[in-house]
Amino acid sequence: MRITTFLSLLLTATFVTAQNYTMDTAKSAIKWSGAKITGDSHNGTLQFQSGAIQFTDGKPSGGSFVVDMSSMVCTDLSEEYGKKLIGHLMSDDFFSVDSHPTANLNITAATAADNGAFDVSANLTIKGITHPANFKLMPDNGNWKASLTFDRAQYEVRYGSGSFFENLGDKLILDEITLETELVFAE
Repeated sequence: MRITTFLSLLLTATFVTAQNYTMDTAKSAIKWSGAKITGDSHNGTLQFQSGAIQFTDGKPSGGSFVVDMSSMVCTDLSEEYGKKLIGHLMSDDFFSVDSHPTANLNITAATAADNGAFDVSANLTIKGITHPANFKLMPDNGNWKASLTFDRAQYEVRYGSGSFFENLGDKLILDEITLETELVFAE
């Protein structure tokens, strides 16, 4: 009986194929966007500090990504006003970048979806606070793209948030922040 179990495990292990890919941070990109209740919005970019993903039997089985929060840039305002906005976003009113220079995402599970895409579960850490996050990872001409929306209030990003303050009127900043990514990996 033990030989049969051993052979069964050996055969199963033989058919499990794992591949590890390292992110090309120079070619990968993150676009962020946030909005006020009035519909006014701002957007910009961030850079990955590092990233890697593991595929087992053709689907993501793990991975970790580190975002350099000090790389934040605003792309929809003039240079002068963009720098002011980024200074505020990096302050303790928002992302406390001096105290928390990176944000992290760690993949915990994935299931196959349509057209070669995957529904991915992960843990997102911002300002040292971790919460579950879900997103779709989609193939894109030999690379990958993903869109993730998170609730900034869960990470104690309070400024202008209706989750923490009342009667903000047209000064209310929505809690949802959207990240659109283009992911380029090398084997």
